[in-house]
Amino acid sequence: MTSVDKKSSRLNEFLESPEKGLWKLAWPVMAGMGIQTLYTIVDMIFIGRLGGEAIAAIAFNMPLFFFVLGLTMGLGAGVTASIARFIGANDKINADNSAEHAVVMGVGISIVITTLGAIYGRDILLGIGATESVIDSSWSYLRVICIGLPFMVLSAFFRSILVGEGDTKFPMTVAALGTVLNIILDPIFIFTLGLGVAGAAWATAISQITVFTIFIYMLFFKEHSYITFRLKDFSPSSYITKDIIKVGLPASMSMIIMSFGQLVFNRILIHFSTDAVAAYQISGRIDMVIFLPILSISYTLTTLVGMFFGSARMDKVKHIIYYGLSRSFMIAVVTSALVYFTAPKLVLLFTDIPYIQETAVTYLRLMAFVYPFVAIALPCGRILQGFGLGMPLLVITLIRVLLISSPLAIFFIFVQDRPLEWIWYSMMISTAVAFVVAVGWVMWALKKYSVQPTGVQHAKTQLKPNQ
Repeated sequence: MTSVDKKSSRLNEFLESPEKGLWKLAWPVMAGMGIQTLYTIVDMIFIGRLGGEAIAAIAFNMPLFFFVLGLTMGLGAGVTASIARFIGANDKINADNSAEHAVVMGVGISIVITTLGAIYGRDILLGIGATESVIDSSWSYLRVICIGLPFMVLSAFFRSILVGEGDTKFPMTVAALGTVLNIILDPIFIFTLGLGVAGAAWATAISQITVFTIFIYMLFFKEHSYITFRLKDFSPSSYITKDIIKVGLPASMSMIIMSFGQLVFNRILIHFSTDAVAAYQISGRIDMVIFLPILSISYTLTTLVGMFFGSARMDKVKHIIYYGLSRSFMIAVVTSALVYFTAPKLVLLFTDIPYIQETAVTYLRLMAFVYPFVAIALPCGRILQGFGLGMPLLVITLIRVLLISSPLAIFFIFVQDRPLEWIWYSMMISTAVAFVVAVGWVMWALKKYSVQPTGVQHAKTQLKPNQ
């Protein structure tokens, strides 16, 4: 059976049983992300042994890391949605072309970001609030991470390409292998070699290079994927570029806004102490575990909605949306209860400093009340990407981060002189508003495309090869 036949068979399988298709795609994503999340937790545990300032040193790198991640994953979401819709329309030529555009974008982004980080990294860290007590450690971490950035960016695009064609198992397996390697190397570089915070960066860089090498071998030499790469014959297409960017750029901007929001909260929290920043970072690691199944369902919905929409099967689109959202909500309700009652034990894994423990536990117990809202709002943004709509996710994030949570936190702390937990209250309020906007937007999209089922599902008639 050829790769084209396999892909057609996979699409038919998803159409026949959307629920089975969702879990078939979601479980590998969840497993891969679970191992990656385990790494972030283990990494923080190792760094936590170096003290609160070491955690804070990493914390000031996180906005920069999420900026790169946001740009990469955002455009990657555009690639996933574009490829999924072209495959749904049985248009392999333009699916291949979308993938080739993704690789070219990845190379360009890597060159620009790595150069800026290597030259201006220390100044940027100082500019976003890194104090004299942590700047040397922060810069030692960023300087090494810049070495691995190109490999991380390109690997992320390869994953997006494969997810777009409905293959979540292989990319997540490769990512998991890289994560396991990272976990093994962490204690060696941090403690055995005595490199401290920089050692964590070296472990990450080496693991990213390894992951990139595996992708290159399997995709370009073994031709593992349905997508065929012919970069030597690459011809830029304005239509495909716009198709990727109209979803990818808003998604990137939304994640960059989230990065900026984290920067703002770090600056607010440093008003209290570096330990407050450390508590926020620990809470964020636990959040990653909480949202793991929700994120997995979200990524899967982008692929399935894109394929079903590309096939002009709105009945299947509606069915998988309702099914995915209901399962995401139920998972969040159970998880929220568990987190609320086990928060002290979870935080104890990372630190034995009482102030950090108390602050992180307060955050987790308050946010547990709004996790179910996140479980709906987060997949809604991905669902809209499946329709080829990138702007909703940007607007939802803009409302949540820049228009509500950040201004409210600044108002509560610096105007009303409220205690630290009012920062968490601002996040809860913004989450509730984002939920309302996200659900309303999905309902609008379903109504619109049920009446007028037009768009990229007719891509074969809109676009000629290499146009």
